[in-house]
Amino acid sequence: MELKDIKSVYFIGAGGIGMSAIARYFLHKGLFVAGYDKTPSTLTRQLEKEGMNIHYEENVKLIPIECCQPETTLVVYTPAIPATHAELVYFQNNGFTIEKRAQVLGTLTRTHKGLCFAGTHGKTTTSTMCAHILHQSHLDCNAFLGGISKNYGTNYILSKKSDYVVIEADEFDRSFHWLRPWMSVITSTDPDHLDIYGTKEAYLESFRHYTELIQEGGALIIHKGLEMKQHVKEGVKVYDYSRNTGDFHAENIRIKNGTITFDFISPVENVKDIELGQPIPINIENGIAAMAMAQLNGCTAEELRKGMGTYAGVDRRFDFKIKNNRHVFLSDYGHHPKEILQSAKSLKELYGNRKVTVIFQPHLYTRTRDFYKEFADALSHFDEVILTEIYPAREEPIPGVTSALIYDNLRKGIEKQMIKKDDVLDFVRSRDFDVLVVLGAGNLDNYVPQITEIIQEKEKQESKK
Repeated sequence: MELKDIKSVYFIGAGGIGMSAIARYFLHKGLFVAGYDKTPSTLTRQLEKEGMNIHYEENVKLIPIECCQPETTLVVYTPAIPATHAELVYFQNNGFTIEKRAQVLGTLTRTHKGLCFAGTHGKTTTSTMCAHILHQSHLDCNAFLGGISKNYGTNYILSKKSDYVVIEADEFDRSFHWLRPWMSVITSTDPDHLDIYGTKEAYLESFRHYTELIQEGGALIIHKGLEMKQHVKEGVKVYDYSRNTGDFHAENIRIKNGTITFDFISPVENVKDIELGQPIPINIENGIAAMAMAQLNGCTAEELRKGMGTYAGVDRRFDFKIKNNRHVFLSDYGHHPKEILQSAKSLKELYGNRKVTVIFQPHLYTRTRDFYKEFADALSHFDEVILTEIYPAREEPIPGVTSALIYDNLRKGIEKQMIKKDDVLDFVRSRDFDVLVVLGAGNLDNYVPQITEIIQEKEKQESKK
């Protein structure tokens, strides 16, 4: 089905962060957009306000009549939806064009210059940074992001003039193999999703194949020292980057008084005095990759400075809710051991003289089973660890796989506790914290507004004394 033939689009799993960005694209195009999601959320309610028709019951009869014409309806589904889902089965049995989210994005990379960001972790922040730099530059861009940009309050950026489209390339179930990038960043390849891939070798091979898909004349910007081996087409330039070495890197890093400034070293043009709008140590490295991509496509030195200096971050990515001398509270999406380690190191670099407590909700039974020792090692870099039960997402329980696997392997002597997710708010009420981070990709983040209120109320009470 060609894009020009589509009159209506139906989403199965409409509330996913990546799905909602594509839904917004079609809404902007003036098409009829509808869909199903399991539960209402802030995101689905916002989509409804923007004109999307959403229901929350798995029921074929609730599919709008506008989405019942196979010749003019595109069906988009998320891989998290089970194959037995009644609405998915209906569309399959009645001759509809059904595509994964990544297939739709793949079509867009064939009609636009796709600037794609892949990697086990770091891709959401880095792609959002790059999108912001480009959007405020003379180039502009479209963007399909994996998180809500704080600069724009959305995960989708529309440009009527730009040929560039920034895309977060998802390696889950090999979705990124649908893409045909003009250029790509690869941030990391630490094995993940082994329930899908089976082995580390298969995971790395998937990334190798992804590099073959970059278009001739384009470029690969890859983190220095990755275990994977790229295999790009002839005519694709390869650059490496890291915080301290590589074709693109930082020099003269200055971290003081809550600010981070550095010089950007580049084979195109060095740029002095880059100041991070979101001053977190890991964003030095993320920023290098984002600026490399933007610079290779024509952004000027001043546009890089302005973009990095005004970047405000992504919801749930080092998302500070309270930041003062008395309390620091933030939410972070990190759910892989390497992400957690980076979070811990960044927080200790920022707040080395303060006690940092983490409340972590493990995400998936399989990931916990495969990496519980690595989780324990990473979490042991915090001063205190609070563990909740595992968030199952799409999975059934696995006998013997619980948060206790992580708990029992935490560094000897570390302050630690296991509590139920439903008891987290009472726990926060009963304790005082110096620096507190809620960590994980599950639903614990739903409590963040209430935790913020609890801490703010404590501060009010203290100020009255």
